[in-house]
Amino acid sequence: MTNNSALPPPGLETQLLHADQPNHEQDPTHPIAPSMSLSTTFRQPFPDSDLAKNADASLETPERPLMHVYSRYTQETNVRTEQVLSSLLGGYALTYGSGLSASLAVVSAVNPSVIALRRGYFGVHEVFKIYSRNRDVSFIDLDDEYPEIEGKLDSSSGLRQGGLLVWVETPLNPTGEARDLEYYTKRAHAKKGYIGVDSTFAPPPLQNPFNQGVDFVMHSATKYLGGHSDVLAGVTVTRDHQVFKSMWHDRCVYGNVLGSMESYLLLRSLRTVTLRVRRQSETAAKLVKWLHSLTKGQQAPEGTPASITDGRAIHRVYHSSLQPLTKADTELDQNPFTKIENRAFDPSQQMPGGHSPTFAIWLVKPDWGKYLPHYTLYFTPATSLGGVESLMEQRILSTPDEKPNLVRISTGLEDFDDLRSDIAQALLRTLEKHP
Repeated sequence: MTNNSALPPPGLETQLLHADQPNHEQDPTHPIAPSMSLSTTFRQPFPDSDLAKNADASLETPERPLMHVYSRYTQETNVRTEQVLSSLLGGYALTYGSGLSASLAVVSAVNPSVIALRRGYFGVHEVFKIYSRNRDVSFIDLDDEYPEIEGKLDSSSGLRQGGLLVWVETPLNPTGEARDLEYYTKRAHAKKGYIGVDSTFAPPPLQNPFNQGVDFVMHSATKYLGGHSDVLAGVTVTRDHQVFKSMWHDRCVYGNVLGSMESYLLLRSLRTVTLRVRRQSETAAKLVKWLHSLTKGQQAPEGTPASITDGRAIHRVYHSSLQPLTKADTELDQNPFTKIENRAFDPSQQMPGGHSPTFAIWLVKPDWGKYLPHYTLYFTPATSLGGVESLMEQRILSTPDEKPNLVRISTGLEDFDDLRSDIAQALLRTLEKHP
């Protein structure tokens, strides 16, 4: 994007539309919607040309290359997508074939000997297990005492190898609860460790973990960044250019680049991510407030069928908008499987843009979790989240460690009143057919 000193710094929405904009003075008739390049290889410049003489310099700034050589290194569609992601996420962004691949990129860059994590997306746990094969790696709980391991400085990346990696997922999958990033960042850095954050459930404008001083941010771009249930992608972001170049080199060698079609679809979706996510967040907060009113001891809106009020259908609702917990909510939480994290943490400053559009409910009877999603009209019973359409899933179908009572809800762009009415009728039908 060409800077104009007469203008103030652009806002987030403007950056999403113009961060990758070509210079109109050099290309006066450039297309408004960027062309998609599918080429994997490119013609080499003439040996005596200025471009050929500067070929090596181009590799020093892969985020804005002077030329393309091979699509495993750089390619126009992917570079433009990463330029927009870098503006959105506040660092140097690299795209990968999936969120799990992006997680592997972080752990491979740090090469930790100790990994601290708890709960969250099961796939990341599996990635870290694979990384630890034939390595001397210890796994500890997120709230355990962190060891101080100096590690060995790698001059190429500027990272200390073999130390501590603290992995924090917030908001948490599948419940949408928030964790205190500032707290975990201070603990990790005090022990000379690195902290990586899975921020998939709350992309900007909801939160930006770099504001709490973290080292790496990861997103499954399949979810809100893609937002249309049609692209599989992952993103890793760092604020250190040396680290970025090292991870870019690793990606070139591993070959785990994002395909051109996927990159094009992701770029298309990024133009509207703030509009979509804000609306989804607002609707989710309203649904959470209403569903919470159906739990025991709460006052449901007038006209709500009595059979689904006062905890008769829903035992617990999980979401960052319900944090910090009240004393009554804490006393209600008797079931060990409905344990809520960070009871006293208030995420309002960490999430200034709003709360995650994804949350979870705990139904009174296990069987109800199996049927409720299938009795809805506007919620599709399917896994994943972040798309423009609302989804509802009995989480045990994707994560065997979960309990059958737990149902995850991903809020789309449908009208709030329609979604609320749909859940209400589905609850009534579930209780009627499966007493």
